[in-house]
Amino acid sequence: MCADSLQTCTYRILRYTPNLVRDEWANIGVLLYHPDSGRLRVRLLEDEAQLKRRIQRLHPLADIPLLRALQSDLEAQAAAAEGGAGQFLGKLEETLSNVLQLSPQKAVLTREADMEIDRLYRDHVEPPQYSLAAGGEREYSRGTIRMRAADILRRTGMGGQMERGVRVDQYTTPGDPFRLDFAYRKNGTLGYLHALALSRDTSQAKVLAYTAEQIREKNSHAEFAAVTEVPPQPANRRHAFVAALLESQSIKLVPLSSLDKYARELRTRLM
Repeated sequence: MCADSLQTCTYRILRYTPNLVRDEWANIGVLLYHPDSGRLRVRLLEDEAQLKRRIQRLHPLADIPLLRALQSDLEAQAAAAEGGAGQFLGKLEETLSNVLQLSPQKAVLTREADMEIDRLYRDHVEPPQYSLAAGGEREYSRGTIRMRAADILRRTGMGGQMERGVRVDQYTTPGDPFRLDFAYRKNGTLGYLHALALSRDTSQAKVLAYTAEQIREKNSHAEFAAVTEVPPQPANRRHAFVAALLESQSIKLVPLSSLDKYARELRTRLM
């Protein structure tokens, strides 16, 4: 992780380019390298429905499962590279398939690499946010909620106790690309926090509920919380569905407005 002082990281955007002649592409991920730690962070478009909409517009027969598994594959290759993650990233473009390309490398000053990759993902990869109607409130994305949650956790002293982007395939199915945003461990207790946009596709809530059920089959004491943009509105049928689904799996629903208090109580409990 980058230290408190500003440090230089480099990043490249991963593009899906099925037709080089037409020079069309879709941004599907971001790779951030921190030279001081030697770590390469990778974040690819995570929602399968969003990935399909973006990719199949350019190539209806694209191998979506292969693309969803790409993040874990890149991380594993970077960790195993003889010359380190930096050298791996420098040679990556030579090994990518014809349909995957990297943007030119750029440098960025940052205090925290985890926060920076969230920002880059939001700005370059995540679907843009729009107002629901003229004068209406902006619709939050998962990435925006995750960024705000990470900032609150950092300010309340919980950031350093959290693992980011936790794989779950050891509990579900080998190769499962789903990742939980934050995790902590204390005296045998596993805890997870995951950003969830109530106003968007409910598929993420379904995957979270399934994942919680699978993890608890192997660790009955595991605890879960979903961080949402707003408290659920009873009159909103989508909100009501997600709230009921989370409750059925004992997943605590924590709006961003309540996360500061939740994080401080969690910190006290874990001390």
